[in-house]
Amino acid sequence: MTLRRTPTPAPPPVKLTLLAEDRVRYELTTGPLTVDAPSADTQFSPFHMLGGSLASCTFSVLASWAEHAKLDFTDLVIEVAWTFVEQPHRVGTMSIELRWPSLPANRREAARRAANLCTVHHTLEHPPALTTVMHDAAAAPAPTAPVAAPAGEAA
Repeated sequence: MTLRRTPTPAPPPVKLTLLAEDRVRYELTTGPLTVDAPSADTQFSPFHMLGGSLASCTFSVLASWAEHAKLDFTDLVIEVAWTFVEQPHRVGTMSIELRWPSLPANRREAARRAANLCTVHHTLEHPPALTTVMHDAAAAPAPTAPVAAPAGEAA
């Protein structure tokens, strides 16, 4: 007996928009993943990456929930915002805003509960133990050269 795996569908193309120094938007788009900013002066920061991770995870959970519930999620937009606190300087609060015009009103609370099932959400609520290890230069692996693509394939 031969087992055949069903290929996992490719994730839909998405866009992460840097709305401000403390806010991102995550939504479906056409084409490859893009990161967009309101101006050339806006720099993609580690905090945008953190907000984008939470938005991406939340979107994935809600898209899966919507497919199971036979709901359209193509108009789902997620915005994540954060504020900073001091001593030490860090992100102190984060908020997730769901904009989903086609979601029936009677499914809104279930969608909010589903959004909270995101693993990144859980990780931020229950932070992991964090360690930093410094290795001796002799123990560090040598940098690897990029692997060349086989003939006839793009790198």
